[in-house]
Amino acid sequence: MSRHAMGRILIGTSGYSYADWVGPFYPPGTRQADFLAFYCSEFDLSELNFTYYRQPEASSLQRMAAVTGEHFMFSVKAHKTLTHETQAAFHGEVATFLRGIEPLRETGKLGVVLLQFPYSFHYTSNNRRYLERLCGELPLPLAIEFRNSEWQRDSVYAGLRQRNIATVNVDEPQLHKLPTPSSVVTSDIAYVRFHGRNEQAWWSGDNVSRYDYLYEDDELNEWIPRITELAEKAGTVLIVFNNHSRGQAVQNARRIRELILGRTNTTEDCS
Repeated sequence: MSRHAMGRILIGTSGYSYADWVGPFYPPGTRQADFLAFYCSEFDLSELNFTYYRQPEASSLQRMAAVTGEHFMFSVKAHKTLTHETQAAFHGEVATFLRGIEPLRETGKLGVVLLQFPYSFHYTSNNRRYLERLCGELPLPLAIEFRNSEWQRDSVYAGLRQRNIATVNVDEPQLHKLPTPSSVVTSDIAYVRFHGRNEQAWWSGDNVSRYDYLYEDDELNEWIPRITELAEKAGTVLIVFNNHSRGQAVQNARRIRELILGRTNTTEDCS
């Protein structure tokens, strides 16, 4: 049976520097300064989340690039002033952000810049114009995650394809107006983010309790055909788990890697 060529699949977690990962992932006594070196011994992708809360500093990202292996990649979440605290005069914030992440670009370890917009970012003419202007200021590989299902429409996907900007496919609670699971490819990079399905805490929780969730195998298996489809269409697939509480993201990242390898090996045996 013939198969399409499969793109490279990189798997990792959103953030890696969590104190409650000592024990579940990091060996007891591991210093925080050594977290990344240990992390990249198992995973080949990290989504940097701290860059949303504070602008990145080039010196810090230069050290991170030096610690990681040759083929390790980073996804960098855009600072909140670009996605959540939008303003007409954002050029200074963009310039600061670009200076901060320059070491990753120079070393070839910048996979993509993630623009994650909140639920309140509705599909309006003003927001569409803002998005157009912002993307024009970021001459880098981009991925956009919309938290409102209003953006799940063919015209949006067509616009992203024209600009070679990735769509982020998400797994999260199926609540009103939240995006539904998808396998959309709009650039040479495909992106999947797993946020957990904690319906009770989604609207009322904080950035820990909202994502406090451990996926079961049957839930992860729902995504294997979608991931296979993404890998047949895109050169690179980024898979990130954001359910970071108590190392749950690590458990699920490891497990989906096993499930993907199992599916690939089965397909190859039948070819």
